[in-house]
Amino acid sequence: MTEHGGDPGTDRTRSEPELRERVREFVRERVMPYEPVLDAGGPAAATALRELQIGAKEAGLWALPLPAELGGQGVDLSQYARFAEAEGASDHGPAALGSAPLLDVTMLWRHGSERVRALYPGRLTAGELRACYAMTDPETPGTDPFLTTTRAVEECDGSWTVSGRKWFTSHAAEADLVTVLARTDGQQGDRTGLSLLLVPTSAPGFRVVRELPVLGASGQWEIEFDRVRVDADHLLGERGQALAIAGERLQLGRTLRCLRWLGQAQRAFDLMCARVNSRTGSRGPLGGHQLVQSHVFESLLALRTTRPIVHEAVARIAAGLDAHVEVGLAKVAAARTLQQVTDAAIQVHGAAGLGPDTALPALYRSGRTARILDGPDELHISGVARRVLGGYGG
Repeated sequence: MTEHGGDPGTDRTRSEPELRERVREFVRERVMPYEPVLDAGGPAAATALRELQIGAKEAGLWALPLPAELGGQGVDLSQYARFAEAEGASDHGPAALGSAPLLDVTMLWRHGSERVRALYPGRLTAGELRACYAMTDPETPGTDPFLTTTRAVEECDGSWTVSGRKWFTSHAAEADLVTVLARTDGQQGDRTGLSLLLVPTSAPGFRVVRELPVLGASGQWEIEFDRVRVDADHLLGERGQALAIAGERLQLGRTLRCLRWLGQAQRAFDLMCARVNSRTGSRGPLGGHQLVQSHVFESLLALRTTRPIVHEAVARIAAGLDAHVEVGLAKVAAARTLQQVTDAAIQVHGAAGLGPDTALPALYRSGRTARILDGPDELHISGVARRVLGGYGG
């Protein structure tokens, strides 16, 4: 295995448990201690992230699921899923280990023009560039992209002029590239006419409007496109085919999030059990209380029942099969599990679970936002139910 990648052959398959443990150890020993700095953002966070990325490359853990031809290690989705939980136990694990750009690299490699493919995926894989994805307009339901008011107008030379605003765009302030959903044809609300364009954030007219803290945490931003010129070959896929590309991205993205949420739920469970075993009060050891035992049992049950649901979604995506039902089930189950287990862990910790000495407040925030990210739970519940009921139609 080289510093920047390696041969994803049989040697890696035989050493998967060891690789999983190395990822877990790197995240636990190297990434988690830096979380307060990384959470705060700013220059100190950028420096810390660069140091972690250098460490991941030196450890041979860099860009594990990224394509080998681009400098990644070519681990396929089924293999990657086996240690994505360990990587995602920290929100910063994927960025530190170089797997964070997987969605953008996959999208650009599959749907970008020859020039886009030459310019960006390799540098994203190497960690030289950062990308973000802008889909939702302010005051417009993210679940209904047909209502977007962001527009892209084709100019005489074939280039595009993009105007509009997007918000809750992750990591937009540090990004070098942003993929933006815009209407290129038709009127607002039409169920066709949406396209994806890749915009360098250095382009005149691009502006970061403001940060949008999520329950107090940084990382989300509102951005503006004020007649931003975009080269013709920076249209992704065919004109008007945005939702097909977005759907492909969302299925994989939601499943990756579920794996990472499982890793965070397992982290909360481990913290809870450590607390139970170490804490003794005037009424005896904490583990002797039946209500505490109930928290442990229900949390373990949630983890053990959610994990196979998520991995079923992984298996179907990896096999190229339709996975709408499986991904919908996984998204709701993983979000609920993260919130449930973290809530139980906080309850067991008492006041200590509310303060800065554990990761539990951040994990709880992730669990609560998970029920809205990538589509609210209600969207997935309705969508899965309609598909299932449709199979029973006459």
